[in-house]
Parts: sequence; structure tokens; C-alpha cells
Amino acid sequence: MSIPLPESVSAKPTRSDGVEARNRLLDAALQLFAEQGFAKTSIREIALAAQANVASISYYFGDKAGLYRAVFSDPRTNPPLPPEALEGTDVSLEQAIRGLLSSFLEPLKQGHVTQQQYMKLCFREMLEPTGAWQQEIDTNIAPAHMALTRGLCRHVGLAEADDDIHRLAFTISGLGVMLHVGNDLYTQIRPGLVNTPQALDAYLDRLVSYALVLVDAEALRRRAKAPAPAHSSEFISLQAP
Repeated sequence: MSIPLPESVSAKPTRSDGVEARNRLLDAALQLFAEQGFAKTSIREIALAAQANVASISYYFGDKAGLYRAVFSDPRTNPPLPPEALEGTDVSLEQAIRGLLSSFLEPLKQGHVTQQQYMKLCFREMLEPTGAWQQEIDTNIAPAHMALTRGLCRHVGLAEADDDIHRLAFTISGLGVMLHVGNDLYTQIRPGLVNTPQALDAYLDRLVSYALVLVDAEALRRRAKAPAPAHSSEFISLQAP
């Protein structure tokens, strides 16, 4: 099934109580969409769960499809990462990697249950596609990935990314993805690693350092494979006693 998902939802002027009402709708919709899917969830159910009237969904989101897209792209659970944050003129590779991995860790500060629901929504969207996941790939994931590959190319001295650079970029992103996919494992085996904002900040620092080691290892591997200069053997023989 494919639903017409608008590119954006028109911003509505909101007071502080309006922001709260809008967020209640997003939170209720996240839970219901994650549990039941888009087709089986009605706007009346969402309004009831959010303690709001049905008209408020039209006011803030246009319709159910607009609400679904807003849930999927809610910056509290899915913070945007513009490509320029990964490859601006003043952005170092370390800063780019930190920005990328931070986009995975910051949503976890919203709480385990909320992020678990968002992951369930993503998996459901993959199994019961409406077009939202493909749009997420096209507008956010792929541009961020390509920006990271360009930064990695500059770091190792390549003009264009090859398969190994793409592997490296996916692996770096995977360090952050694991915190979402394996969140239950963390909370059961070593909850102190992820159960506070301070713990997540410390984890971010470690992940950045791990990622940089991976980058250095790839650069070293490439240097080791590089052919020696044509005159190197002649130079060595001249230097021999």
C-alpha cells in the first residue's frame, strides 16, 4: 500500500500549550502506529489517546498521512542531519563523525520506551511500506552517507569512494544503529551504559574514538597496499654498504 505523504506539513502558529498538544498527538500516534500500523489506526483512536479532539489533527497535520509523516520525522526521535554538518569547509572528519553518531544517541535521551516504539515503527514501515521509509532514505540517510564517504575520501586521499570506503561509512553508522537495534540487550546486560544522558554522552565519546581508529586502520591498510615507488629498490641498493 502506498499513501500520499506530503513533502512537508505547513507550520501552524502555536503557543506553548499548542506545542504540548501537538506533541501529545505525536506521542499517541507513535505508539498506535507502531503497534497497529498505518492502515489499522484511526485518527479517532489517536485523538482519544492524546486527549485531544479530532479537528486538532487536521489543524496541525492536515490528515492521517500528514500525521504519520510527522511522527516518522519527529526530530525528538529522528533528528535531522543535514549533509553540510558532515562536510562543511570548517568541519573536520572527527567533528563529522561526532555529528553523525550524536544523531543516533540524542534520541535515546527521550527514554527507552519512546525509542523502542520508534524502532518498532521503522521495522513495521519496512514490512508494510507506505513510502515513508523510502523517503527517509532518499532525503536523510543516503545524503548523510554520501557526505560521510566524501569526507573519508578526503582523509585517505581518494578522488572517489570505492567499495571499502562505503563499507567503512556503513560500519561507522552501524556503531550508532546498534544502540537502537540492541537497546534491550544493553538494558538487560549493562544498563549503566545507556540509562542516563551522562552515560550516553560518555558512550558517544567512545564511539567517536572507535570510529577514528577504524578510519586510521583503513588508511594504514591502503598505504600498505600502495605500490612502492619505481626507484625505491635502486635507492636501497645505493645506500647499502
